[in-house]
Parts: sequence; C-alpha cells; structure tokens
Amino acid sequence: MEIYLVRHTETICEKGICYGQTDVALAEPFDLVFENIISQLPNEAVIFTSPLQRCVILAKHIQSKIKTISYHEDSRLMEMNFGDWEMKNWNAIPPVELNPWMEDFVNIRVPKGESFTELHERTNSFLSEQLSKKTEQPIIIVAHAGILRSFLCHQSSLPLKDAFQNKIDFGQVIKILL
Repeated sequence: MEIYLVRHTETICEKGICYGQTDVALAEPFDLVFENIISQLPNEAVIFTSPLQRCVILAKHIQSKIKTISYHEDSRLMEMNFGDWEMKNWNAIPPVELNPWMEDFVNIRVPKGESFTELHERTNSFLSEQLSKKTEQPIIIVAHAGILRSFLCHQSSLPLKDAFQNKIDFGQVIKILL
C-alpha cells in the first residue's frame, strides 16, 4: 500500500505557542506551497485528513487538483490534545507540569489532555482500519507532526520515545510503502 503523509503548512501561531487541537488558521499566502505539495502526490488517491482547518484547507485543495476516489475527515488524525496547555507559550507552562512530560512525553498525560501513547493508539486504530481494507489506490493523509511521527514510528518500528528523530517540516510530503 502506497501512503503519502502530508503535514499541513505553517499556521498563524507565533513560534513557541502550544496549539495541538486548537483549530488555528493557516498562514497566508499558501498557494505556492500547496502547489509544491501537489507536485509530489499521485494523480489519483483516497484522501484522509484531520478535521482541523489547517489540514482541511490543504486536503480540499489537493482534492480539487487530483482525481479523488474519496475524501474523509477523521478525528483520529487530530494533533495531540494538549489540554490545559493549549494556546499557551511553552515557556509559560509551569515547570512542575512541563518537566515530567518532557522527561516522558510517551507515557505522561498532559493535564486534561493526552499522552503520546494515547495519540499513537488513535493512529494505530486508523492505520489498522485502512490496512484491513486492502485498497489498491494510493492514500494521502493530511495531518500534523505528532500524527505523522506516530505513523513513522509504526512503519520503522522506532520506539515512541525516539519519535522526534523524525523531523517533519511544514508542508513536507513523505511517501511510505506498507
């Protein structure tokens, strides 16, 4: 199965803001970046996207430019839920909360949010469902860095604690074969 992992483009959030599942807008202009992304994708595919607007806008643009077999929004593809930390500057998060998570983001749950393990379980649920369908069509997944790192850990058997070894830039396209 051919899968294209696509990270959304840059958002309007300033650097250093934790915005996980907050539905923030994309920074404009993004048309040239979108065209570069499309140039790396197959001419025909099934598209899955996070329902957050920063992914939906890109996914719908892709859908308008290629032959889309089907288009689906799936909440399992949403970025990590950062709970109480959403829209806070990372430097403003109390060290008593942040430090344990930084030491073990895989297992420690963000206050009123989730851990990376929980995100990875969502990703695996989505992936298992898609693999069971055994589709012949390429799949395009438009999502967030956390979700894409989770996919890459699964694909390469990389331990979750090493997920950040997978650097994923805004607008990056990664092709994997499963």
